[in-house]
Amino acid sequence: MSKKISNSIKKAGNIIIISAPSGAGKSSICEAVFAESKKNISYSISYTTRSPRKGEENGKNYYFISENKFKQMIEKKRFAEWAKVHGNYYGTSKKLINKALNDGKNIILAIDVQGGVSLKKQYPNNSCMIFIMTTDLKTLKKRLTARNKDCKGTISMRMRNAKKELKYLPKYEYLVINRKLDEAVHAVKTIIKSLEYKIEKDRIYFA
Repeated sequence: MSKKISNSIKKAGNIIIISAPSGAGKSSICEAVFAESKKNISYSISYTTRSPRKGEENGKNYYFISENKFKQMIEKKRFAEWAKVHGNYYGTSKKLINKALNDGKNIILAIDVQGGVSLKKQYPNNSCMIFIMTTDLKTLKKRLTARNKDCKGTISMRMRNAKKELKYLPKYEYLVINRKLDEAVHAVKTIIKSLEYKIEKDRIYFA
C-alpha cells in the first residue's frame, strides 16, 4: 500500500538547554537570543533560593524564593527538574515547559548540567543540549574575576565546579566556544534554527 505525507503535521516545541560553568556567559547568551527571537521562543525563568546579585531583578533573572517555599514546590511536584548547586537550590517550572511544548513553541533555559541531563531524560525527543565554554579555564577565571561579583573563595569554588561540569560535556550535543558574545549568540541561534527541519521520530508522518 502506498503512503502519502499527511497534510496536518503538527510539531511540538523544543527545549533549548544551555549549560556552562559560571562565567562562561550562558545567561548573557540566553538573554540575547530571547531578545532577538521573542516571536518564536520563550525564556524560562528558573526559581532559586540564592540571594540576588547586584543588578538582578526578581521575575526577570530568577524567581528568588525561600528554601522552605522551594521545598514545598518540590513536594507538590511543581518542577520539571531541580538541583542543589553551589549550596543553593535551582528549579524549572514543569507547567511552563509543558505549555511551551504543547503550543509548538521553543523554550530556552540557562540551567546547570544536572538539570540539563535530567530534562533530557524526561523529554528525550524535544531537548536540544548546548554547552557553552570559554577557550580555556584560564580565560574562565579571568572572566569570573573581572565581573567583580564574587570573593576569591567563591571564585575558587566555581573553578573547582567548572572542572566537574566539563565532565558532562559528552552528554551534550553541541559545544559553543564563547570568544565573543555576538558570535556565540549567532551560533546558538543557528543551532535553534536547524531544529525546524528535524524529524521527530516519535510522530507519525504518513497516513
